[in-house]
This record gives sequence, structure tokens and C-alpha cells, in this order.
Amino acid sequence: MQYRRRLRTRIILSFLALGFGLTALFAVSSLYLRSKLEGQLIDDTMQKEVDSLVEQARANPNAAPSFSLYTAKTWSARTAYRMPLYLQGLDTGIHNISQLDEDGKLRLYKYAIRRDDDLVSYVRYDVTGASLGEQQMLIALGFAVIVFSALAWLIGIWSSSRVISPVTELARRVADLSGSDKAQALAPYFANDEVGELAATLDDYSGRMTQLVKRDREFNADVSHELRTPLAVIRGATELLLANPELPEKTKLRLQRIDRAALQCTDLTTALLMLSRNERGIGNTDIHKLANNLAEANRAQMTNKPVQIIVEGLNDVFVNAPEAVLSVALGNLIGNACKYTQEGEVRIVVETDRVIIQDTGPGLSEEDAARLFERGYRGSGIGVTTGGGIGLSIVRRLCDLYEWKVSIKPREESGAEACLVFDTTK
Repeated sequence: MQYRRRLRTRIILSFLALGFGLTALFAVSSLYLRSKLEGQLIDDTMQKEVDSLVEQARANPNAAPSFSLYTAKTWSARTAYRMPLYLQGLDTGIHNISQLDEDGKLRLYKYAIRRDDDLVSYVRYDVTGASLGEQQMLIALGFAVIVFSALAWLIGIWSSSRVISPVTELARRVADLSGSDKAQALAPYFANDEVGELAATLDDYSGRMTQLVKRDREFNADVSHELRTPLAVIRGATELLLANPELPEKTKLRLQRIDRAALQCTDLTTALLMLSRNERGIGNTDIHKLANNLAEANRAQMTNKPVQIIVEGLNDVFVNAPEAVLSVALGNLIGNACKYTQEGEVRIVVETDRVIIQDTGPGLSEEDAARLFERGYRGSGIGVTTGGGIGLSIVRRLCDLYEWKVSIKPREESGAEACLVFDTTK
């Protein structure tokens, strides 16, 4: 594994280099622009003055020369009224005034005025060139800001790609591992920095998860074999015993109960294994027939309760799911209704895309209806009934797996109503 600076250090150095580089470039560019503009302004001014001096010498060689950059004049207190009107109202100080020159061009002047009791004086300085130079510098600086911003953007893209490339590579390799059954080490492909530490941590986590999945698969296979085999033996033995016509009626009822319990365990094992593997089974289950079988099983368990179980609705309603899964889902809903109904009836209605279970039990509150499908929640009106509160949780998980919808709500008159809605499009 090669050594490389830590990711944090690399990011700090990248920003340090970026900030230093841009600041240095901006400083050098500002100095260059200022020097060039000031030099150009001085050159233009001196050239203009020397041209004016030559023209004055040719026109009147004996006269004293004058300069256009500076002009000055003084008046006494008696002749101050001769000052130009635009200067008469100005107090002592520096003033900016725009005027048209002889060629009709607008020029900017600075006037320094001093008013004393006996004298009034002014000095005029032409700052037109300086103003134009300032404008040019502002334009140049604006252009420099745009150029430096683009440069910073390009440097940022390059720097970020260099800094983030190990993370991107790690994400790509992790994505490639998601479609593989074998765990492959990631750390050897990365340097000894934060990304390398993250890759090593992911390797450790991947190894533990691989062992966990392996144990889970082995457990599922063991459960599937070790539970189904004795259950099949139990069911086979009960069928042989039930085939004896000389069995006493009580013994026959007990054997039938054992057979139903074994079938229920087989169905529950199948459903739990599917939940554990997160895979859907296929089948073509007759819902009305299954509802009749579940109703008959519950009737056999409620011999001492004055409760009538009624199955009604449509025949030939089929759902694409294994009978074991539907038996667990419907069986829990019907079993709950029978368990909490002390007298009256439990009505099972089969419709095109759903099964509705209505009972005349004590009902339930809105809070219970909202939380009944939580694992371990048994509701506030359980009375003396027993159970761990996981049956409806299994129903909800099966519905999530098959994209069904299940709900329980209180009825207006009495009791509760459970509804299991199937996705008949699949």
C-alpha cells in the first residue's frame, strides 16, 4: 500500500495553493495595471504639454510660455466681481467642475480656491486624463476578476477531481461488489490515508456481513430441512391413524387437531423462510376455499364459545401467491377475530381483490388500530388472552413483501373489521 498525504491535508494544501496563487496573480496584475496606466497618463500629459510649448514658441517666440495642465489666477477684493460666474459662489476648498474645452469636449477639472480679505485666488488642474485612467483601470480590474474567477473554477474542478477521485474509485468498487457473491478486499487498491482507512473498515464490515449471511443461509437451510421433515412425519402418522375407522371420536378429534397444528407449523415455516430470504413464492391460491378451511379449523377450536363463523362472498377468486403465505396472513386475522369474540359471529367476506373479516368482539380504540401491526404490541383490550403480539407483525411483513395492504379498524356498531387487499395485477 503506497503512502499518501491524508485527505484532510491534501484539501487544505489545495485551498492554500489556490488562495495564494489567485492572490498573488491579482496583486501582480493590479500593480502592473496601475503602473501601466499611470505611465500612459504621464506620457500623454507630457506629450500634450511639449506639443503646446512648440506651438507657443512658433507663434510668439518672445512671450512667456503657458501650460494647459495648470492654470491660475488672482483677483483683488475690488476686482473679484470679474471672476467667472461659476466660481463666484464657491468657498475656499477643492471643487470638481466639468467644462467644455475649445473643441467642445467635456473635461473634468479640480479647482483649488482660497478666499482672503484682500485676495481671491484659484488654481485649476485638468484631471480628465486621470479620470479616464481610473475608468480604464476599473474595466481592467473587472476583466481580471472575470478571468481569475474562471481560473479558480478550472483549478477547483481539477483540484476536486484529484482530491475526490479516491472516494469515487472506492464508491465504484463497492458498487461492483454489490453484484458479487464473493467479498473482495478494497484496501490494497488505495493509499494509506483516510480513504485507505475507510476501505479497510469496509473490508472488515464486508467480512463480518459475509459470515453473517453465510450463517443465515445455513440456518435457513437447516430450518427448512430439520423442521419440515418432522412435521411431514407427524402429518403422515396422523393421516395413517385417522384412516382407522375404529378410532374413538375423541381420539379422532385430537388427531385432527394435531394434523391442523402440523399444517399450520408447515405454513408458518414456509412464510418465515420467505421473509428471511426476502423472496416471493409463486402459486395460484383459491381464496374462498382457503377461507373455508381456516374457518373450519377455528370452529374446531371454539367448541365452547357461542360464536358462529360465516364465510361468504365470491367463489373462484385466485391470488398469485403460495397457499402457505396466504394461510398465515388470513389465518392470523381470522384467528384474532375468533380469539377476541366471546359471542356473536365472525364474518369472512371474499371480494374480487380483498378479504374482509368482521367480528362482534369488544372492538378496539383508534390507538390500538394504529399500532396493532407493531411487533410485540397486543392492544389495551386483550383481557385474559395470551400471545406474544407478533402474529400481526408477521402479517404486515408478508404484506410488505407481496405489496398487499392490511388494516384493522373499529366497527361503528361493535367489534372490529380487518381488511386484506391483494395486488391482483401481479
